[in-house]
Amino acid sequence: MKQLFAVLVFFLTIIQFSLGQEKIYGKVESKSQGLEFANVFIAELGRGVVTDSLGNFQMDQLNKGKFKLEVSLLGYRKAVIEVVIPQSEPIQISLDPLDNSLDEVVVSGTMQEVSRLNSPVPVEVYKDGFFKANPTPSLFESLQNVNGVRPQINCNICNTGDIHINGLEGPYTMVLIDGMPIVSGLSTVYGLTGIPQALIDRIEVVKGPASTLYGSEAVGGLINIITKKPDLAPVFNVDVFGTGWGELNLDLGLKTQWGKSIQSLTGINAFYYDHPIDNNGDGMTDLTLAKRISVFEKLSFERKSRKSMNIGIRYLYEDRWGGQMNWDKTYRGGSEVYGESIYTSRWELFGNYQLPGAENFNFQFSANGHDQNSVYGNVEYLGQQTIGFGQFTWAKDAGNHQLLTGLAYRYTYYDDNTPATAGISLDENKPSEIHLPGIFIQDEIRISPTQSLLLGARSDYNSIHGTILSPRLNYKLSSLDQTTVFRFSVGNGFRVANVFTEDHAALTGAREVVFAEELKPEKSWNVNANLVKNFYTDKGTFFNLDGSVFYTYFTNRIIPDYETNPNQIIYANLDGHAISKGISLNSSFAFPSGWEGSLGATLMDVSFEEDGVMIRQLLSERFSGVWNIAYNIPGWNLKIDYTGNIYSPMRLPLLGELDERSEYSPWWSIQNIQLTQGLGERWEIFGGIKNLLNYTPPANSIARAFDPFDKGVEFASDGSVVPTPENPQALTFDPTYMFAPNQGIRGFVGVRFTILD
Repeated sequence: MKQLFAVLVFFLTIIQFSLGQEKIYGKVESKSQGLEFANVFIAELGRGVVTDSLGNFQMDQLNKGKFKLEVSLLGYRKAVIEVVIPQSEPIQISLDPLDNSLDEVVVSGTMQEVSRLNSPVPVEVYKDGFFKANPTPSLFESLQNVNGVRPQINCNICNTGDIHINGLEGPYTMVLIDGMPIVSGLSTVYGLTGIPQALIDRIEVVKGPASTLYGSEAVGGLINIITKKPDLAPVFNVDVFGTGWGELNLDLGLKTQWGKSIQSLTGINAFYYDHPIDNNGDGMTDLTLAKRISVFEKLSFERKSRKSMNIGIRYLYEDRWGGQMNWDKTYRGGSEVYGESIYTSRWELFGNYQLPGAENFNFQFSANGHDQNSVYGNVEYLGQQTIGFGQFTWAKDAGNHQLLTGLAYRYTYYDDNTPATAGISLDENKPSEIHLPGIFIQDEIRISPTQSLLLGARSDYNSIHGTILSPRLNYKLSSLDQTTVFRFSVGNGFRVANVFTEDHAALTGAREVVFAEELKPEKSWNVNANLVKNFYTDKGTFFNLDGSVFYTYFTNRIIPDYETNPNQIIYANLDGHAISKGISLNSSFAFPSGWEGSLGATLMDVSFEEDGVMIRQLLSERFSGVWNIAYNIPGWNLKIDYTGNIYSPMRLPLLGELDERSEYSPWWSIQNIQLTQGLGERWEIFGGIKNLLNYTPPANSIARAFDPFDKGVEFASDGSVVPTPENPQALTFDPTYMFAPNQGIRGFVGVRFTILD
């Protein structure tokens, strides 16, 4: 019996030893908050525990060795880390929410900080990580994977463009920096580059008229670029990459402390491309050559009252050219070798100051100056523009009413060397000066915990066109858990046009600009219904659906007429109406396994009535789709991003009935893939392939690229082109037949370095 007992003790000792005597302990958290009921599991040992109410956990009787620790929780992305047992220090594990944007604070919809879910105005939020999935040298290109937003290149030679929202051209889109109307006027053509992306915290997109709060230009929607707050920005970060075409791009950010009360955020963007390429064989550069430098400085002041005060300033200089392959600056402005050369010098100043006292008074201001020296072949365009803007607001929380009222004033000065600013005689110069004071009021009524109603109205007085009114209404209904949100909005927008500051085609000199009448302000009414549904599964999967139906009705629409006379662009207010209508669907998803991404599609019709006939707008697609799919390989710190877009045919500007080029573009798609490898906490290397399908537009996109000065073209007395054996299609040189980038497949590689604190 004693022997049997000894054997039993011996085996129990062996079993106890085999189970191990070691332990590990730690905490699971998100955004510094402990997470309860998180599963902590070591698969190799078949052991697991659940965290307590503070997020703490402990596992006992573990073997020594190196193991993978898996941590998962519903609504959060699974984390896999390597642990070595015995563990001398507590393990700190941070889980990322599957969708950070749900609680994102947004300001664009109501001019006040509110969580995205609680905003009565649908606001799309894109964090800096979204744009890192497909790095580009400019904000203009970065937006190519945002659903319903399309960067449109307007010229085959100088590659300038604008941003379309739901099919409406760039002048209908207002671009803001920290809520201030910085990127407008001349910069809608040339100012969308050079914004240091290292300083961008997020980009907010509002689709549909926002003129009630933001005034003219916010007809189709707005894009608000929110820069990082100095106290939350990294101490230092640098992002540099290059492509197989020889493009080099540098983004740099630096945070410093000036004394005890001033934090500074400095950003620099530099871009260099100086290698002419003509892969389509038309004799012209496929991509504009450019040298660009942009410097950004933002100061944040710490005040005793804890009221905010910020000042930002940016300077941009760019030298770009495109044209015949043998062009250089000795040919600038001449008629021997064709080139389009643009020197852009631009400064911007903006900021805000919260007034002392118990009431929430805020003063915001911005100013910018734009100087442009351009030649298009032998046609010179010199333009100067200065815009000053000031806005005083008062916000008041009165029970169930969140009130906001404000006074605004905008001054616009514009001068150029064209007849647009000439006096009665061509020898007289008469710069354009426009004063635009305005007043607005908004009341957000909290009807119940699940319902809110937003009422707003604005009145602006244009010194040329008089008083313009723009009201709006927004209604939001949500479920108690806010997994379902419905929004309905109706609003008015307006725009006072200046085609020489908005339409690149009016500047090129390739066509004569004709004003058929004095242009009146455009007006629009928009109706939008939006439904958001969020799904969570017990296996830790997140899925989101965000759908909208929109309808916009325009009066006094200004549509450039390229077709009546191939040598002219005729501008006039539409004698009829125009519409933009459609449906848009976004979805995002995240799986604990590491898969995440977003998909989007927009089906729309943008057309106008002329002589009782509805005509489809030029350069407007019926269907567009975008995607951004990523896979995070657990334990490898390696991420794979697959991004792309697809567009249906759009109507293109032809030069007459004899023009044999296709009236419609084909279906086309730009797709990219990227691998990003994290190396510790500070380094990342990334690389991949852009334009996987090697798609480029037709080689004959530029009409008569071999004769850019129309030396071989015969004109009739009325200015029309005479068909000849050498020119049977009656064409003139024209680079506006453009719908997609000319860059084909290419590789890229880059590196990022970040010091958080």
